[in-house]
Amino acid sequence: MKQQLILAVLMLCSLLIWLDNTILSTTLETLADPVRGLDASPAELQWATGSYTLAFATLMFTAGALGDRFGHRTVLVTGLVVFAGSSVWAAYAGDAGQLIAARAAMGVGSALIMPANLAILMWTFTGPARTTAISVSSTSAGVGMAAGPMLAGLLLDHFWWGSVFLVNVPVVALALIGIVVLVPNFRSPTPRPLDPAGMLLSITGLAALAYGLIRAGQVAEWSRTDVWAPIAIGLVLLAAFALVELRIKMPSFDPRLLAERAFGGGNAALGLLLFAVTAVTFYNAFYMQGARGYSPMEAGLAGLPTALGAILGAPLGARLVRRRPLRLVTPPALTVAALTMGAYGFFGLHTSLVWIEILLLVQGLTIGMVIGPVTAALISSLPLERAGAGSAVTNTVRQTGSVIGIAVGGTIMSIVYRRALEPSLSAVPGSVQDRARLSAEQARHVATEIQRPALAHAADDAFIHAMHVGAVWIMLIALFGAAVLAFSLRPVGKRTELVQEPDHDRGGSPSVTGAPPFRGR
Repeated sequence: MKQQLILAVLMLCSLLIWLDNTILSTTLETLADPVRGLDASPAELQWATGSYTLAFATLMFTAGALGDRFGHRTVLVTGLVVFAGSSVWAAYAGDAGQLIAARAAMGVGSALIMPANLAILMWTFTGPARTTAISVSSTSAGVGMAAGPMLAGLLLDHFWWGSVFLVNVPVVALALIGIVVLVPNFRSPTPRPLDPAGMLLSITGLAALAYGLIRAGQVAEWSRTDVWAPIAIGLVLLAAFALVELRIKMPSFDPRLLAERAFGGGNAALGLLLFAVTAVTFYNAFYMQGARGYSPMEAGLAGLPTALGAILGAPLGARLVRRRPLRLVTPPALTVAALTMGAYGFFGLHTSLVWIEILLLVQGLTIGMVIGPVTAALISSLPLERAGAGSAVTNTVRQTGSVIGIAVGGTIMSIVYRRALEPSLSAVPGSVQDRARLSAEQARHVATEIQRPALAHAADDAFIHAMHVGAVWIMLIALFGAAVLAFSLRPVGKRTELVQEPDHDRGGSPSVTGAPPFRGR
């Protein structure tokens, strides 16, 4: 019974992260509004999302090492406190810059929460129960996806935009009570040194890369020095990060794990999937509330099929992979998910909501069928004594995909939108042309001010065109992820033994034999 209660507490911690991410996606349109929000530009909105995922991605492996050294419960509690405090900061941010900084602090909290959360789960459950627990825990993603948009819509319809971040505080309080009462302070028997050099290189490298990609959307040119130079510097720093980690005897982020075909390919596929999901979610927020004119609550309700599909997809995928090889379930599901993202290229201002809802249901279902089983296989293949740092490798790759997805997806949208809108600006006064070029939200606001509805219609058309172009690229990225996953899951001879579990009852130290169960399935 205690194991189930611990799982419930861990799911609450995971729910907190998914809840916050989906709440923010529903709030983006409001934050862009000059009157109701912060008058945030597309680039600022990309950074409001990107600063969070950047901190999340680059600090997780350090957080995993901290958990192995000081205890995963200690790190989990610290992360929850940081997350709650920065949520209050975000709620009362006075401008977009403060919101970006607060979101980065929330990312630090999430980075402390996630590896500790997974490590505690791995120490609590053994054998087949562990795989089942991981699959059950993954359903918190669907619950967060369902509750987040509706909760955000309800709050935005009745309160100011900052109220959506205050929701995190009572959830954290409840989780802290459960952790203190139920969760032991598991830690690795072999503490490892921290990795300040790796942390610095990864943060600066990803930040520079994201800055260059987002800057390209602001200036609509890739040949400028302030675009290609940060991208080049970011790639060099990330390469240096990999080299440094390879030379460290006990790295916090071990690139050697990614050299394993199944583990590395599975992580790469999940990273590409999260790239596509983040980008298409960014588009969908502006499509539903901006182009279609739905209220936040209506947009939240319209997104329910995605959440319902994800809730159903995780256990369905887990059930299928117990009967069929993983390679026969997850690559086809990821392929279907990619095609549903490409179908955004057929959405217009008057597309039937029924067809959109059916598409979103299939999209959520197939994404759930991939993330749950593949994550369970990856985590189960990790040595238990490196649970914190090892699981951080998986989450770092996924969050890196999200960072790049929001940067690339938003940049494609900005560049294509500007080019599509330009012919309609010739008849608009020069004083407002720059504001209209900034975003469709600004163009609609300007059109109301100067009483030119034609400009608003042109902005809607330009946004729809930009979404269509972006959808094609997103689909291709997700299809590439499906191909990578199919390749990584090819059988390579006889299936090897599963990871040997520790005997907690006898107090034995964890040991691992055999190859990851991911291989040859």
